[in-house]
Amino acid sequence: MPTVSAHPQKSEERPVNPVAGESATSREWLGWSSFFFALLQSVCTFFATVNGLRLAIGIGALALSGAARSTVHWLHSDAIRLPMIGLALLGTLLNLVVLWQIRRLRARPSAQWRQRPVSLRKIRMERVQWVLSVVTLVLIGVEEYWHLRWHHHI
Repeated sequence: MPTVSAHPQKSEERPVNPVAGESATSREWLGWSSFFFALLQSVCTFFATVNGLRLAIGIGALALSGAARSTVHWLHSDAIRLPMIGLALLGTLLNLVVLWQIRRLRARPSAQWRQRPVSLRKIRMERVQWVLSVVTLVLIGVEEYWHLRWHHHI
């Protein structure tokens, strides 16, 4: 007479990924690219600060500021600035949704019995992605605040 165990057997196959079609590399790339776009957009704020401090910095900074002014003006044009801000915002929000989905799926009672402990590296990378996303949102907020204050439009 066959006996049936009261405990479900653990599957030998490891779940590929909590979110179908997503790899850790693509999520990592998404987080870094969003951060890069926000950081690149913050170059405008940096050069505006350098422009305001050029008398204190000296003649060398004045020459650098004059040369950098055209670059800042090009980077700060709405045709460049708005798509970069939009891509950074879209990327970071998508990254936050993916991270939320991963945590939500891991916490489901139906997934607990087949869940293997998450590696420390994976936990660390998810935290880095979360921090990068929050920093990206802060940089976007700072950029838009100062743009609105200096140019009186978004």
